[in-house]
Amino acid sequence: MTNTLFTLVLFLFSLFMPTLISSSPLQNPELVVQEVNRKINASVARRNLGYLSCGSGNPIDDCWRCDSKWEKNRQRLADCAIGFGKNAIGGRDGKIYIVNDANDDNPVNPKPGTLRHAVIQVEPLWIIFARDMVIKLKEELIMNSFKTIDGRGASVHIAGGPCITIQYVTNIIIHGINIHDCKQGGNAMVRDSPRHFGWRTISDGDGVSIFGGSHVWVDHCSLSNCKDGLIDAIHGSTAITISNNYMTHHDKVMLLGHSDSYTQDKNMQVTIAFNHFGEGLVQRIPRCRLGYFHVVNNDYTHWEMYAIGGSANPTINSQGNRFVAPNNRFSKEVTKYEDAAESKWKHWNWRSEGDLMVNGAFFTASGGGASSSYARASSLSARPSSLVGSITIAAGTLNCKKGSPC
Repeated sequence: MTNTLFTLVLFLFSLFMPTLISSSPLQNPELVVQEVNRKINASVARRNLGYLSCGSGNPIDDCWRCDSKWEKNRQRLADCAIGFGKNAIGGRDGKIYIVNDANDDNPVNPKPGTLRHAVIQVEPLWIIFARDMVIKLKEELIMNSFKTIDGRGASVHIAGGPCITIQYVTNIIIHGINIHDCKQGGNAMVRDSPRHFGWRTISDGDGVSIFGGSHVWVDHCSLSNCKDGLIDAIHGSTAITISNNYMTHHDKVMLLGHSDSYTQDKNMQVTIAFNHFGEGLVQRIPRCRLGYFHVVNNDYTHWEMYAIGGSANPTINSQGNRFVAPNNRFSKEVTKYEDAAESKWKHWNWRSEGDLMVNGAFFTASGGGASSSYARASSLSARPSSLVGSITIAAGTLNCKKGSPC
């Protein structure tokens, strides 16, 4: 054993032994796990032990976070995607565009240096930020294809106005952005490319709205308190990964699928991995229709009504998640089958494999077991649910400092 490894083992042993020695044999083991995770997180922040972000078991983070020169290799992040959205390259093959102006005064003729000017360009761009900023958009931020919005190294908030729209475009990465308090916009002219602007009707008020979009990856964002959904994907959207996000304080969290009758969504494939679904969430984490959904290694620490729901015969593959049920005895069920009698939904393919059920949580499975449907709802190998705490400990925006591992 190397001296470094031996020192780390001794440190962790000394950190956790007082808790373990003082614990009663009847203590809730889940509380012990939460306390251990809390102490690890606190010690990392206190001592800045950057090497603990390496080898975490989170394949996305392990791909790039150990690189002390990450700010000089930003576009390498695009090669770290997993799941159904793994081919979303964003602006990997384009230039770096630096946003230095937080204003959004003119949605039809945005000024160079603003976020809106960056996202509407035709060529691939990797968009970063010159400093911390809060961007209050006047209208939806309508993105063009092959764009990355990369908030690493700055505290960037898109908040207080309409937020992000990914409509009929492809290859989008959104990373490291705080998205919250999003409002409705519309009944206004908005530019979506250097050569085109048009009339927008009233928007829903989503944090991220994916409408007919494909190859989309939303990673390490913190989202809360929007008018409609935090992240919605509808109208034939597919090839999407939603990973490492921290979502809190919201009612209808994620809608995946436009309506029960919109059959173009039957080919939708979405990966939801390594997210922390935290305090103040109510329902739709996610709500699915028609397509194929891989819910893997997420930490569900709060819901008020239910966690995973759906209608119109979606295939839901839940693997290696931790579900902590609320204390309300009427809300222990993880699942909710909507708009169908049991005689119908019992044939839908919903399964739970290796999920950890805490505080009375239970998952109502359906369908005939293993089937070809699950092959289309499988996008990566699940880690054991016992590792969810460490895999998701850094969910949400990261405090990345230039010149050191993130």
